[in-house]
Amino acid sequence: MNKIVIQLELLYSDAKKDPLLKKRLLATRLAEDPMDAFCKIACEVGHPITVGDLFAIGQEYSDNQCKSTNGGNPYPYDLFDDTYETFLASL
Repeated sequence: MNKIVIQLELLYSDAKKDPLLKKRLLATRLAEDPMDAFCKIACEVGHPITVGDLFAIGQEYSDNQCKSTNGGNPYPYDLFDDTYETFLASL
């Protein structure tokens, strides 16, 4: 999982330096399949990220939250943090 986080950090850094890349990534919100479009651009610029990776990050975070206090949360979250939207919001 850490290598995907690293790839996201590198992609973020690249997008901050390259206005065209940033614009392309933000435009994925309008695509028919936004997360797939995002991942295709990421791979195209050298950051191998899949849709499954994005979902897995949110699930891992949720799982860790459930295990982190007093024996864990007995009720898992209804949904996971949306890594894709969080990434775009930070741009």
